[in-house]
Amino acid sequence: MKVILRLIANAEKIDELRAVLLELAAQSHLEAGCLNYDVLQNTGDPNDFTLVEEWTTEAALDAHLKTQHVQDAFAKGVPLLAKEPDNRRYSVVK
Repeated sequence: MKVILRLIANAEKIDELRAVLLELAAQSHLEAGCLNYDVLQNTGDPNDFTLVEEWTTEAALDAHLKTQHVQDAFAKGVPLLAKEPDNRRYSVVK
């Protein structure tokens, strides 16, 4: 299970959002079922962040979304955004 989450920061909140996302990634890497969790920042548009997550199962991803560190990240991060997050789940086509 892979997740692509695209976030657009308010211009004056880029550094704050980056800190929230890096802490979220650090905590998420420790979770059972997390295979990868990358925080990407667009080199041409620093307001544009993308999270690329890989989870062993959909159940592991669902458990992740219920953790305290995810809830904290949403509470801190959403007010820093210029628009709603674009969140997509993918499975590998074989």
